[in-house]
Amino acid sequence: MKMYYPVVVFLLLLGFSVSAQQNQQGASVIATADSYTYVPPLANRMGELTPSKVKGEAKDSRSYRWKRGVVPGKGLQEDVLSKYPHPLEQKVPGKAPDLVFTTAFSGSSPTDPSIAIGPDHIFAVFNTGFAIYDKDGMELVGQTNPNPAIFPSSGCCDLTVSYDPVATSASNPNPGRWVVSFLGGGAQIAVSDGPDPVTSGWNVYNINTINDYQKLSVWSDGYYVTDQSSGNRVYAMERQAMLDGEPAGNVSIQGFQLPNFNNQGFASVQVLNVSDNQYPGPGNATVVFFQDDAYPGQTDDSIKFWDLDVDFDTPGNSTISAPQEVIVSPFTSIFDGTSFANLTQPNGGADIDALQGIIMNQAQYKKFPNYNSCIFNHVIDVDPSSGEQAAIRWYEFRQIDDGQPWTLFQEGTFASGDGTHYWHGSMIMDNQGNIGMGFTAMSNAATGNGTSDSFVSSYYTGRLSTDPIGTMTIAPQLIFQGLANIPNLRYGDYSKIDIDPTDYQTMCFVNEVMQPQRSNVCGCFKIAPDFDNDVGIVDITAPVDGDLSSPQDITVTIRNFGILDATNIPVNFSIDAGTPVSETFTGTISSGMTASYTFTAQGDFSIEGQTYSITASTDYAIDENNANDSFTKEVTHVFAADIGATEITSPTSGEGLGLEDITITIENFGTADQTGFDVFYSIDGGAPVVENIGGDVVTAGGTFSYTFTTPADFSTEGQYEIVAGTQLTDDSVTANDNTSLTIESFSCSSLLNDTSQTVGPNAGDITVSTITVTDDLTVSDVNVTLNIDHTWVSDLEIKLVGPDNTEVILVSGEGGDGDDFINTTFDDEAATSIAGQSAPFTGSFQPQESLSAFDGLMAAGDWDLVITDNANQDGGQLNDWTLEICGVELLSNPNFDFPDGSELVVIDQGNDQFKLSLPTTSVTNTLLLTVVDMTGRILTTFPLDNETGQGYQYVLDMSYVSSGVYIVRLGDDHYGSVKRIIVK
Repeated sequence: MKMYYPVVVFLLLLGFSVSAQQNQQGASVIATADSYTYVPPLANRMGELTPSKVKGEAKDSRSYRWKRGVVPGKGLQEDVLSKYPHPLEQKVPGKAPDLVFTTAFSGSSPTDPSIAIGPDHIFAVFNTGFAIYDKDGMELVGQTNPNPAIFPSSGCCDLTVSYDPVATSASNPNPGRWVVSFLGGGAQIAVSDGPDPVTSGWNVYNINTINDYQKLSVWSDGYYVTDQSSGNRVYAMERQAMLDGEPAGNVSIQGFQLPNFNNQGFASVQVLNVSDNQYPGPGNATVVFFQDDAYPGQTDDSIKFWDLDVDFDTPGNSTISAPQEVIVSPFTSIFDGTSFANLTQPNGGADIDALQGIIMNQAQYKKFPNYNSCIFNHVIDVDPSSGEQAAIRWYEFRQIDDGQPWTLFQEGTFASGDGTHYWHGSMIMDNQGNIGMGFTAMSNAATGNGTSDSFVSSYYTGRLSTDPIGTMTIAPQLIFQGLANIPNLRYGDYSKIDIDPTDYQTMCFVNEVMQPQRSNVCGCFKIAPDFDNDVGIVDITAPVDGDLSSPQDITVTIRNFGILDATNIPVNFSIDAGTPVSETFTGTISSGMTASYTFTAQGDFSIEGQTYSITASTDYAIDENNANDSFTKEVTHVFAADIGATEITSPTSGEGLGLEDITITIENFGTADQTGFDVFYSIDGGAPVVENIGGDVVTAGGTFSYTFTTPADFSTEGQYEIVAGTQLTDDSVTANDNTSLTIESFSCSSLLNDTSQTVGPNAGDITVSTITVTDDLTVSDVNVTLNIDHTWVSDLEIKLVGPDNTEVILVSGEGGDGDDFINTTFDDEAATSIAGQSAPFTGSFQPQESLSAFDGLMAAGDWDLVITDNANQDGGQLNDWTLEICGVELLSNPNFDFPDGSELVVIDQGNDQFKLSLPTTSVTNTLLLTVVDMTGRILTTFPLDNETGQGYQYVLDMSYVSSGVYIVRLGDDHYGSVKRIIVK
């Protein structure tokens, strides 16, 4: 196994089940449909139909429900699957879609695009309506209001549509039925009584208990609907009774809760949907969801499966299994602390929804002779830094027979190499096992990656069943280029890909874009081969950037796109459009497979610093498609001498900075080892400090950390710009020599009280001196300096009391029979503890109790120095004292009081678990909970609702952050309450 394929090893190590299917439980709801209505065919009532209504932002629960709770500092890691992609990842050119057409123009926000394909029709739904087209995209029924066209009652939104290719009814043996759902007053489910959606009537059933974001899946024994709201997550509906148009009381409806489901906040599961006409036996419908290790109580990134075995005749026998949990490669699925405003659009557009916490529409099931397969995807963040890059984590699981455990066959992360966002995916598998996936792409405006004006656009990718596992080999193929930004944060909610039942190979994907108004666009394409004879070059694997002084081998990857085997394929390459070099690959490449070929002729790339363009092509005489014959790659002969400073790693911003070491990271971009060169730094454009690294060696392609022997002075408050770089003689590229960093020496203010006061002389005498601080900063450091004349200082206890009555004993009973405190400074960072020392005290000492007890408190208010004389006779005088407070403004939001005076209450429950509550009836809107550390870094933010109308509550898990002081704020732009917590 080659070293650059760690993905396969990771799959084998991680793809195992950690929980058996056991401890079944029964249905939590056993009922029948709430109502039944027969609706005559559309064709008989065309004059009665009304255009779809234009609505603003959808009034579904996703408009206001927050996403899942997360644990600060937990579950953040880079994505190994995208970091080490297979060489063929996104290398195979895609084919332009065979058909692209608009299925809807909508004023809804979002548009909720979905489609289903039948033998002769494409049925398209959107948030507030539907339309029906023929297979050429020609409109048969224009955009129509669901009520009264199909549904007898009005509703909100969230339409879905499916095609059930094998369904029949007692009154009509012709197979094929359409299933449409509509949210509002529960969910209305309409099932056609024939295969033609225009000429067939509809059996419409209502289920009042379904609340939100319903997703309907077709299974052999039932229609299964998920509900993202808490409680019953899945409902099973008796399929055959609905097909036959049975009365409502004869249609069994059963609801199930998911055992061991981590269900805080918004979470949308899916039941596997049969994607073709190969149905499993009755029972064993599978529910699927992912679990992020950032969720409270979750230790691994994993996929959970629940099996539903529904008995519609005897509902008491119905069961749902405990979850089977399969650990997968680590991922980060949390964006912006679970907020809905995530991905920044180009040119100043609004941040839009990444759709986290959702198994994307739909999770698909396909049955093969020797195994069953399911595929699905969800969005992840592959940028481990504070930035974001949306990508798609996708999976294929297999089981050896119905009802058996699922095992991970392959997983992959579909990510852009240039930082472009990929998300909003939808997958399906054809009858050859090839996978197609539609998705959304958009430039990453927050990081400047990707094309700057690439608005939300629709694409597809895919893979052949013979491709390397975990690899989407097809390069992103454009379906529709968006023309404007989405106007607000609500985007998509879901998209859908479906497959044509006439060949089970043609796929159609519908997605939301702007053209320039909100609209849904459908693109149809095939992943399966279209031609008998079709070959091409898909990669040039050698040479690569580096020292190319000697002649280089040219190695290419040839792919057989065709249906038939390909033998004796002429190939050629040219450099910088020069004379082609032609040779012949003499082997045989089977359909869908690739082969590597190294030309006997070598290439000349000997000019240092030059970038060369290599084009390799096939010249197969019987090739029926020449559009994919060629591949072009650029390689650079890297300079031998090229180094630079890439990062200044210290110092960093902070309070109380003084003489600080300057440490830089040096990278050798060249092909030769380097040593004995000069490096420099300068502060604010001043005279550079130049040093030589001596005998240390920076190897070719390597990095080296260097700390200057001469420190820099940052003792004055303010910002400093540090520029550092390398000064290698004969450096070929000077543009990458230097780097810069701006740091800030934070504010520290010293306040003096020089009003003298008597201390003692009687036992129990207490002296209190006050300094009032007006700056409303968050304390990051406190130091105290004293001048006290007093004999026998061990008689004294001296403490500092903060504005919130936090107390710290500076010294008590120390110093023996010695006298006086002379410019005595109490500083946690001092080298010597006051304990055990002799008076007179002068210089800096660590106090008996740590002054860090004040960290995280607000500085404004009265600070009291309290001196207690514990013995008679000896007395003295407090001459003056100085309070030094260093602080930062950690939270930009103001801390305005709530109208009823409510404050955030923090209860330490132990084990770094903190119960947060803010009892209030005067504020009921969604508030933002923010957690920051003492450097001002935001650890997490997520919305909280006043669910009961009596206040806000949340249990904050801080067990995955380091010990220290943290600030918690709950509020919005109008109200806010701040408290600190101490993680031990």
